[in-house]
Amino acid sequence: MIVTILLIAVSLSMDAFAISIGKGLTVRRLKGIDVLKTALWFGGFQALFPVLGYFLASLIGTYIEAVDHWIIFILLLLIGGNMIREAQEEDKTNTKETPQFDWRHMLPLAVACSIDAFAVGISLSLMKISLWLAVAVIGVVTGLLSAAGLYIGRMFGSRWQKPAEIGGGVILILLGLKVLLEHLGFIA
Repeated sequence: MIVTILLIAVSLSMDAFAISIGKGLTVRRLKGIDVLKTALWFGGFQALFPVLGYFLASLIGTYIEAVDHWIIFILLLLIGGNMIREAQEEDKTNTKETPQFDWRHMLPLAVACSIDAFAVGISLSLMKISLWLAVAVIGVVTGLLSAAGLYIGRMFGSRWQKPAEIGGGVILILLGLKVLLEHLGFIA
């Protein structure tokens, strides 16, 4: 279970990591407070959105129990595929990154990269994974990778941004496939 949670956390954090690399490209000097703000914005929203998705699924869970494995598979396939697609279009969006770390710039970024986490929250409720453990791991991993992304962007440029998002997308797709194959009895 912890390996699955870690894989989900790393995969979800790839959007925030990629955005942080982009922001790191725009700054001349990183301030500790900006690194902390970035980690808190991205980590906080990545932790909040699965909770929202989880509770929505709890309200409708009994109606979808018979097909939950298909829902998990489709959601993770769509999220992963979208991450891969967005990574291919990333070069256009990176030119829009700004060095500002105030709430007007960070809130939309944090919400945008956390929408996938909402769908993962729905999946978590169907996978019978501890919500609070998953949320804590997702928030911490995202915060740490966001902070690292700022430094990587500042030091190395955008070389790691696209591979990070593609890797995160592939991991989510493989997790969805694993859940489906387990339910269908192909793997234990």
